[in-house]
Amino acid sequence: MSTPADPSLAPLVALTETLGAHAFAGFCVLLAVLLAAVALIDVSLRRVAQRRLLRPDAHPFARIFLRLLFGFALIVAAAFAFAELAEEIGPGEELAQLDQVFSDAVRASTPEAVRAAFGWVTHLGDPWTIVLLGVVAVLGLMMRGERVLAFAFVAALAGNALLNTALKHAFERARPLHAHAQALEPTPFAGYSFPSGHSSGALVAYGMLAYVLMRTLPRAWHLPAALLCAGVAFSVGASRIFIQAHFATDVMAGFASGSVWLAICILSVEWAQRERRAR
Repeated sequence: MSTPADPSLAPLVALTETLGAHAFAGFCVLLAVLLAAVALIDVSLRRVAQRRLLRPDAHPFARIFLRLLFGFALIVAAAFAFAELAEEIGPGEELAQLDQVFSDAVRASTPEAVRAAFGWVTHLGDPWTIVLLGVVAVLGLMMRGERVLAFAFVAALAGNALLNTALKHAFERARPLHAHAQALEPTPFAGYSFPSGHSSGALVAYGMLAYVLMRTLPRAWHLPAALLCAGVAFSVGASRIFIQAHFATDVMAGFASGSVWLAICILSVEWAQRERRAR
């Protein structure tokens, strides 16, 4: 297991090794926290709606303000997180060294069965899986006459693919390749590592899926759709760490960039729908 040369990092190295040694337990805890947060947000939105802030008869400026405020806060937070990560991943930087320590600890402590399971999960974020999901979603939306949502789904997926490619070439970070890693995917890993394309792609694709389902299905289905899509997106991102395709910061950056783009896409749809109804 590689050890950073800087002795001052010893306490952080020890903590990082401990976290890596219990990575699967940490994944389970974080997944549970995420799903609980999604459920809490759903309850909160219901209460807001009951107070007439998001009801159809509420003042349009109140609804627009709340949506824009939430989206703006998400964009700022995600952009800040991405910038901080990007600044610290260069060769020799402390975070880059800890990334390697964490990756080594995960490799050493994760059972083969767990890696194999995540090897299957990661395919939910493969480009062809995302494309197939997009085709099915767009066809379904077109059949329902939801042309704006269909266009937004295509724009979200295509835009994220272009954004991720541009970011990868901007940072040119090498992947944490290991012998067992390539055996978990049908083709060798290609391209750069930062940010994770699977992570951003899964977040945007399943985030948009949750959004369109919540726009088109009865209210009773909103929470199950949000929980399922959030769980899948998070699991795909985590799988990239467990199969050693990415460093942890690659996945975090993928989630950050994906969150920004997803928020922009959803807010654009909301604004377009608002203007369309106002005509």
